[in-house]
Amino acid sequence: MELAIKIFQFILSISILVILHELGHFLPAKYFKTKVEKFYLFFDPWFSLAKKKIGETEYGIGWLPFGGYVKIAGMVDESMDTEQLKQPAQPWEFRAKPAWQRLIIMLGGVTVNFFLAWIIYGCLSFFNGETSFDTAKVDAPMNYTSVAKGMGFQDGDKILKVDGKTQNNLDKLALDVLLSDEITVLRNGKEVTFPTNDDGKAMAFRDENPKAFLTPRFPAVIDSIYNPKTLQAGLKVGDQVVSVDGKKISYYDEFKETVQNSAGKNLKVDVLRAGAIQPLVLSVSKEGTLGLASYKQVQKFYETKHFTFGESIGRGFTRSIESLTYQVKQFKLIFNKKVQGYKKVGGPLAIIKNMPVDKAQDGSVSIDWTAFWSFTAMFSVWLAFLNLIPIPGLDGGHVIFTLYEMIVGKPVPQKILENAQMVGVIFLLGLMLLIFGADIFKIITNKF
Repeated sequence: MELAIKIFQFILSISILVILHELGHFLPAKYFKTKVEKFYLFFDPWFSLAKKKIGETEYGIGWLPFGGYVKIAGMVDESMDTEQLKQPAQPWEFRAKPAWQRLIIMLGGVTVNFFLAWIIYGCLSFFNGETSFDTAKVDAPMNYTSVAKGMGFQDGDKILKVDGKTQNNLDKLALDVLLSDEITVLRNGKEVTFPTNDDGKAMAFRDENPKAFLTPRFPAVIDSIYNPKTLQAGLKVGDQVVSVDGKKISYYDEFKETVQNSAGKNLKVDVLRAGAIQPLVLSVSKEGTLGLASYKQVQKFYETKHFTFGESIGRGFTRSIESLTYQVKQFKLIFNKKVQGYKKVGGPLAIIKNMPVDKAQDGSVSIDWTAFWSFTAMFSVWLAFLNLIPIPGLDGGHVIFTLYEMIVGKPVPQKILENAQMVGVIFLLGLMLLIFGADIFKIITNKF
């Protein structure tokens, strides 16, 4: 059931993005009286799932959910249909239109994608607000794993700035650190700035959750106990663990790590209760757990900020720009020889796996609509950015050729356009096969 919901979300999200993106091309093309021969959701090599011709345009649904397209008469596109281009240009053809009209048609898709993200983010901010973990409220220093220490952090560091900027949102802070060049911390009472080590970033990307290297610290106060044996041993909600087997415990992550490393053993635990120390003996399961948690005290560090309608419009724009900025910055990690971020790049199967779902306590799953729309907005910005890359076969390639014509005053020769388009299509198809093949390889090798 969970897989079915994830697949449904993926198809729904892609369908929304593709239809609106292609409408961004379709509507200005029709406005400038350019003939649109086909409008397809998903690609249709060899056959389509459904199609119907209305007026001069054939509308259809393909079977390959890697995107979609509009086929505009007189345009060199991925269909590589060059027969009509051998004939004299007709008034209704793309090539017969002024360069400025062709530029608007080509930029329509990415423009719609950006405005869609803006609208979605604005609506999310207006209707739901924005909830974040405010690191400024945490007095204790962060818990730095070996991955964080590989980047240059030391125990006790208090992060002040990342690349010269302050960031108090925990989720963004971890991502900012991964994408950073330098970090400024308060270390032993002094401000210290150090370059972020790529070796540590590489270690982070080898983890299933690359952002798990940075976690807030809080006292080991127990607020939930699920294991009857732990209750029978005398542990109570509200107890604060202060030592285990004589070793001082200041934070919950220290206690948790000690328990995980003591699977199947008995631990002598001292807890602070009503101002007095109470000695206990707790039995750790074979899985390295005690059946308890300390998460409620973390809730005080979360805050939800609400926005008026007017504020949400500006906030939607800001979040779209933030999303775009993060995605552009991630490119340097993808091509970094040490970090090897390309190994984390996934295709449709990886996207489906990571689609958000809402899991209830009874095990049932449903769609988390807030997470779904957040993903759709992020993906919309991502598609806008990718389509603007100046590669023949993408919108950015057509835009570059059109801008060249507008600057130089004459169009790029037809043969060059055809050859460039062919090279671009072959490159993009190869890239799609490589990414899809990487997903399958990860499944086969149990690394998915």
